[in-house]
Amino acid sequence: MSEIMKPARDVGIVGYGAYVPVYRLPASEISNQWRSGHDLNFLPIKQKSVPGMDEDVITMSIEASKNALKRAGIHPKDIRAIWVGSESHPYAVKPSGTVVGEVLNIIPNILSADMEFACKAGTEAIQAATAFIGSSMGDYALAIGMDTAQGRPGDALEYTAAAGGAAFIMGPAEKSLAVVEGSFSYVTDTPDFFRRAYQKYPEHGNRFTGEPAYFKHITESVKALLKGLNLKPSDFTAAVFHQPNVKFPQNVAKMLGFSKEQIKYGLLSGMIGNTYAGSSVIGLTDILDHSHAGDRILLASFGSGAGSDAFSLMVTNKIKNAVKKAPLTMDYVDRSISVNYGLYARWRNKIIME
Repeated sequence: MSEIMKPARDVGIVGYGAYVPVYRLPASEISNQWRSGHDLNFLPIKQKSVPGMDEDVITMSIEASKNALKRAGIHPKDIRAIWVGSESHPYAVKPSGTVVGEVLNIIPNILSADMEFACKAGTEAIQAATAFIGSSMGDYALAIGMDTAQGRPGDALEYTAAAGGAAFIMGPAEKSLAVVEGSFSYVTDTPDFFRRAYQKYPEHGNRFTGEPAYFKHITESVKALLKGLNLKPSDFTAAVFHQPNVKFPQNVAKMLGFSKEQIKYGLLSGMIGNTYAGSSVIGLTDILDHSHAGDRILLASFGSGAGSDAFSLMVTNKIKNAVKKAPLTMDYVDRSISVNYGLYARWRNKIIME
């Protein structure tokens, strides 16, 4: 068994922020379009968040990062790196991070890169930021997980592929509201989900989706993390897992020995859908909104292709004052304006006029 990953210099979350677009597409709208007359009880979620016509990964990353900066209480120029994790960057060749840095007055004296590992691109960014700060290459780094995920019209994915995510400013432990105790990553070549070049929509390797993809990778990363830190599920106040739907995170929590009480916060997929790179990390922001000093949090992501990053975080007494400095995650989740399928299809360029 490989050792857990722990930086030489203690690192933690100094500031965090979430963002979810205000617009919601009811699952019944999708069903009525493609499955007219069918029983609506099968619907996987009630509704999903969708971006407005002027919103994308960059604009949403900026909003979440503004909230993270408010909670961190640092000057933007103190940040020395930006990583944006997403599978729906607006440009195929042009980084999202440079625009985020420009708008927030962070650039030019920084390192910036975009990351992509399906739904774990956000935790991948957190890993990179933790290592960067942990090696003393800088004192603060911005890690973002954000998506405006696509779903082929009529495909099962269209019900859950949603928009939103979170931003985290990682910094020295003594400045942090939650310290990284350790992490562990588990990766294999498992083709459960992919999109080739020039394809607009992704494809499923359906027989791999649950096992050996989602459940195998999360359980392996979490078990290794717990063993490496000599912890057990009961040592955690809360846990959040990647949320492709409502059932998967609940099932994997049970498999690993976590209770329903431990996952009552952060389970947002039923309200806003699967935000992909933003899924597990936006769940973490909801947990932090309700945390207290001494709470231990488990974060476990999953990314198709496939891999999982697991983290153990210990909340500090700085959480109390930080939370109230920016909108709560549920403030974004609870606000909503319903749109119909036609408007959604136009905004997401699903209607091609030739």
